[in-house]
Amino acid sequence: MGATVRFGISLDENLLQNFDQLIEQKSYMNRSEAIRDLIRASLVEERCGSENQEAVGTVTLVYNHHVRDLSDKLTEHQHAHHDQIISALHVHLDAHNCLEVLVIRGTVQIIKQIAHELIGVKGVKHGKLVMTTTGEDL
Repeated sequence: MGATVRFGISLDENLLQNFDQLIEQKSYMNRSEAIRDLIRASLVEERCGSENQEAVGTVTLVYNHHVRDLSDKLTEHQHAHHDQIISALHVHLDAHNCLEVLVIRGTVQIIKQIAHELIGVKGVKHGKLVMTTTGEDL
């Protein structure tokens, strides 16, 4: 981490009031921390736009485990990518539905490919991919 640099910023008064409300809602300690978070989020979004960027993603799946062969198909996909899937969490939501969260590490392109394969399995009710950088250069 480098030296801290201070700089000024000019904002419309209404925009600043809205920003201060957001800071309060999200329990930031001060404006500086909120601005740092916004900058980091923008950098992460930009970097995850590059297909060859090293990244980490979470894939969240909700499915009915009674659907024929669905659990087996999801497990097969996971085993096919055992080098990239570094963790999995399985939760029984109720008597029928399960939640599975997978942590995947690789290039953005590979993470997206694996996520689409998993989310696209017939019987998955809902799936979502969230990506971030490895944090090395933030």
